[in-house]
Amino acid sequence: LTCLASLTSARYTPDWSSLDKRPLPQWYDEAKFGVFISWGLFSVPSFGSEWFWESWQGSKEKEVVDFMKKNYRPDFTYADFGPSFTAEFYDPNQWADILQAAGAQYIVLITKHHDGFTNWPSKYSWNWNSMDVGPKRDLVGELANALRNKTKIHLGLYHSLFEWFHPLYLRDKANGFKTQDFVARKTMPELYELVNAYKPDIIWSDGEWEAPDTYWNSTEFIAWLYNESPVKDTIVVNDRWGSGVECHHGDFYTCQDRYNPGVLVKHKWENAMTIDGGSWGYRRNTQLSAYLPPEKLIEELVSTVSCGGNLLLNVGPTHDGRIVPIFEERLRQMGSWLKVNGEAIYGSKPWVFQNDTITPNIWYTSQKSASGGWDVYASVLQWPKTNVLSLGAPKPTVQTQVSMLGVEGNFEWKKGPAGGIEILIPAIPINLIPSTYAWV
Repeated sequence: LTCLASLTSARYTPDWSSLDKRPLPQWYDEAKFGVFISWGLFSVPSFGSEWFWESWQGSKEKEVVDFMKKNYRPDFTYADFGPSFTAEFYDPNQWADILQAAGAQYIVLITKHHDGFTNWPSKYSWNWNSMDVGPKRDLVGELANALRNKTKIHLGLYHSLFEWFHPLYLRDKANGFKTQDFVARKTMPELYELVNAYKPDIIWSDGEWEAPDTYWNSTEFIAWLYNESPVKDTIVVNDRWGSGVECHHGDFYTCQDRYNPGVLVKHKWENAMTIDGGSWGYRRNTQLSAYLPPEKLIEELVSTVSCGGNLLLNVGPTHDGRIVPIFEERLRQMGSWLKVNGEAIYGSKPWVFQNDTITPNIWYTSQKSASGGWDVYASVLQWPKTNVLSLGAPKPTVQTQVSMLGVEGNFEWKKGPAGGIEILIPAIPINLIPSTYAWV
């Protein structure tokens, strides 16, 4: 209640020294696991990545350049992809079911990437949005409604501050960002429109690196979010609001794509990473080896949460609106594991140790127990070679009890020779082993 009162009564000024004092809304820290959805016009060529345009025009990737020469006419432009972004199989209720089965507590949907195409009928993106071109639908609004009608999943919205093609941005850039015509007429109106129309709990900003936060008017917008917006008590923002801001300001730090430091970080952070190890957007030419196996995804989850972060796991739908089976399978595998072991993840806190002192591939978390003490969870990524699991970090007492999530009863244990604990794992029939990839 005290935390809630501070959120509702505090007044924040548009500067980082004030904004950084805002308490993190509790829901985000407890959520631990979200799904990022990379979907947009770049899903049409579905080749390379969502950086397709820069690769094509800047010749950064010869593979992409050759692909365009082979498959498209010489005068083809990026805008010509628009009519092919059809979304005819887009079923937001089905997406909501998959996301819920994954155990996701929040999602982050791309509303506009660097190409400037908006996945909602923005008044500030005339004839370059999903209602005027391509799907002829409000893609953002449909998923927002499905999530709220069918689940308790929090809605997050990704928005790119800059755009590759917009003439106002290119002019501001040529002027050394001394003018702000693009920000005043495009970026900020879109952001206010998104918040007022869809009331998200996350604004996930990107595309900030070419200009300082003073150009983007970032602190003014965030102060409005915290003070005036319809989501002022629940909203959280990331750290991509201007060059030099990343990993220094914001409710949570992303620092860089696939950020996982492997050590405890005091400020809340997020590991945004992809199932397809080579791209955020869907790629038709992806090989099976590029998709991370469930064991690796579980490792990313437990290591991230142990070190105080949230995992934001990316999927890339197709241009016609499908979450393809391999992405769906990975999400459902995450959900199956969390259904058994979520007690060690959701709402947990980092323990005094993140890794074990003698046995590798173990990550610790903790929870306040009903009795007022603490439960400590050891996520074991490799099944012990013998029936004894040796842990050096926990120091047991006569009151210590040991059990495995998903298995009835307590396990026998004794003190280890170095002062830790040795846990005797009973013979569990293979059909009763609760998890396939990691055990808690």
